[in-house]
Amino acid sequence: MHFGTDGIRGRAYEEITVDLAYRLGRAVGSVFSVPVFVGYDTRESSPVLALAVLAGLADAGAQGHNLGVFTTPGVAVIAKARGGAGIVVSASHNPYYDNGLKVLGVGGAKLDFATEAAVEEALNRAAGPSREVFEDVEVDRDAQHEYAEHLRRLVPVDLSGLHLVLDCANGAASHVAHELFEGTGARVTTLFDAPNGTNINLHCGSTHPEDLRRTVVELGADVGLAFDGDADRLIAVDARGVLRNGDDLAVLFSLDSHARGELEGVVVTVMSNLGVHRALGARGVKVVETDVGDRNILAALEERRWDFGAEQSGHLIFRRLSPTGDGLLTGLLVADLVARFGPLAEQCDAAWQRVPQDLINIATDAYDDAVVRAMFDEECREMSVASDDVRLLIRRSGTEPLIRVMVEALDEAFVGRFTTRVRTHFSQ
Repeated sequence: MHFGTDGIRGRAYEEITVDLAYRLGRAVGSVFSVPVFVGYDTRESSPVLALAVLAGLADAGAQGHNLGVFTTPGVAVIAKARGGAGIVVSASHNPYYDNGLKVLGVGGAKLDFATEAAVEEALNRAAGPSREVFEDVEVDRDAQHEYAEHLRRLVPVDLSGLHLVLDCANGAASHVAHELFEGTGARVTTLFDAPNGTNINLHCGSTHPEDLRRTVVELGADVGLAFDGDADRLIAVDARGVLRNGDDLAVLFSLDSHARGELEGVVVTVMSNLGVHRALGARGVKVVETDVGDRNILAALEERRWDFGAEQSGHLIFRRLSPTGDGLLTGLLVADLVARFGPLAEQCDAAWQRVPQDLINIATDAYDDAVVRAMFDEECREMSVASDDVRLLIRRSGTEPLIRVMVEALDEAFVGRFTTRVRTHFSQ
């Protein structure tokens, strides 16, 4: 079992087993000499796996603390505030039957590669549990309030007059989002905040925002905010019901900070739209591109001592404010942009123009690289597309058994023709 771009992830009880969770607890307890704070999301397997992690920590002689249902960035905040490390039991945006294990370093930061290798080596050596049932560990009931108060201090905004619609994905944000945003003075409508163990991310959240888009328009709300299962990412919806992803938000936040003289450059990933590069470059903002993964963004930010980076998927990192991406923090900052500058749609329309782009997800066992590349070359020849005007990006997902094929071109017709061919071929 190896760490992917966002920890270890797979089918609960088959790949992410109680034995694995216990051994990870033992491994982390042997690598770190600080308290370890354990939080988990709302899927039905998470409490059991979390108790196994805590048992492993205890058997390794480590001091483990049970935070209960908690967002991933919230665990990072508590770890930083209390001088510890963290473990999160969550599969983020995956369906309920999956789960995952993430390790946060001392101070709540993403693991660097050397520490991750040390944890993985210790995991491979760790003995399994000698018992099948683990004792309950009392939940720290003060931590959730501590986290919410921390966010309010970071972003002490007055959102009176705004109507916000929150989609909590029936995930970890369900326990904190409404109270947090209502405390800003905003009128708040909350969707999908009743987790039952199997409805996390089910037709809701940042990967399925259809109901949020419809509700924002029906209620005449100012903005919609969609979190994923562990609330480390955010996708926004403007008052027209148009989805605004991490690229939109990256441009708005970058231009706002640059106008105040607080931003030298921004880090994005290879998935970011070409329009982001064009819009920011035209205003004198440096843009650096990394591989996919918020850890890669953080590494690039640290190297350059820059403060802001973003992924198209909704991971936005404000390095001065948080050790990791935080959907709730980003949501507060998005709402603040609307309060200060007006409708989100108008801001996005004025700030940048998206280059036509499409993303196709193909099951790993069905994917044929030669076929996809041949189709791409054929379309380039047939439509006489210059190499500088088109881009094909193919990458294996670090969180799901998928190959992600992204195509981008100045000519929208090219994107449509190519993706239609690919989708038709792989649907047969």
